[in-house]
Amino acid sequence: MSEKLDIKIIKNFGPSVLKVTIPKNIVNLINQYIDGLVNDKEKIKTLNAGENLVGDVTQEFSLEDEFIKKSGWYVFLASCVNKWIEFETKEKVKKFENLNSWVVRQFSNEYNPTHWHGGHISGAGFLKVPSTFGETFQKDKKNFNGQLTLIHGQRAFMSNSQFKITPVVGDFYIFPHYLMHTVYPFKDTDEERRSISF
Repeated sequence: MSEKLDIKIIKNFGPSVLKVTIPKNIVNLINQYIDGLVNDKEKIKTLNAGENLVGDVTQEFSLEDEFIKKSGWYVFLASCVNKWIEFETKEKVKKFENLNSWVVRQFSNEYNPTHWHGGHISGAGFLKVPSTFGETFQKDKKNFNGQLTLIHGQRAFMSNSQFKITPVVGDFYIFPHYLMHTVYPFKDTDEERRSISF
């Protein structure tokens, strides 16, 4: 991959989390692919991943291996994982294999309950974000609508157990597969919150 990656290691709790920006051309290619897929009823049935995922959301699609490679998504993931592992362990990854990659289309009042993924390393990021996630009912409360929250361990003195992430298009977070995470529902909009994971 020739483009320089803008990466940041986040150590908010036990394991580190890698934050990276997905190149705009890859975001655009994936969004165009999904926009086309939404109108292809036969392909939707074939790639539907909703039965195997925990979210109470409109649609969840597996990405096809051919598209993952052609779009540059595979090279992007491999490059990011390699840099993260080398930074943390001073060792190089000998083999990278993407077991699965999928896109989640989430709309108002939908959510993803606390869960974790398979494999060794996982990640989640953002392809489309609504202009608003809606207000809280009680105006003095923090607004977590539409946020991704990574969860590790328990509440402890001087130790955060949650890392709350406000979605920004192109932001992508890579973390150990066992790290629990959840996505809060949002409201007051017809716009889509579109995320991608592996």
